[in-house]
Amino acid sequence: MSLDAPSKPQVSGAGLRFGIAAARFNEDLVTSLLNRLQASLQASGVKAKDLVVVRVHGSHEVPWAAARLAAGRRFDCVIALGVLIGGDTNHHEMVGQSVSHALQRVALDSGVPVINGVIVTDTPAQARARCAGRINRGAEFAHAALAMAALKRKLGGKS
Repeated sequence: MSLDAPSKPQVSGAGLRFGIAAARFNEDLVTSLLNRLQASLQASGVKAKDLVVVRVHGSHEVPWAAARLAAGRRFDCVIALGVLIGGDTNHHEMVGQSVSHALQRVALDSGVPVINGVIVTDTPAQARARCAGRINRGAEFAHAALAMAALKRKLGGKS
């Protein structure tokens, strides 16, 4: 992921609703990511009651949960969270690609923006840095979700 992040939109989260599908695999890391995401959304004015979190086993199950959240049309944006860490094989990369494609399909089919917050790293240290350390991916995902939720409201479409 590039270190040249886009500017942070100044979007009020007041009245916006978010569905969050989060994996339990690598639970401590995903929970840190989730906590940072929620804190950023709430700091932007999103009320706790407008954040619905569902937990699933692993990142491969996240797209199904994201699809169910999007299908209900209650949310302005759905956010998918997970952590995939490399091992002796490239399985984490294959799962990451599969999840990414599935999440994009959910967004296009449902008309609800989906933020792909599934972190794919080669090492546990890289994952810790992005989920609980100096790189705040949770806040980045929150900013992207706010911008897309506001755009969905502006452009309309399926709801």
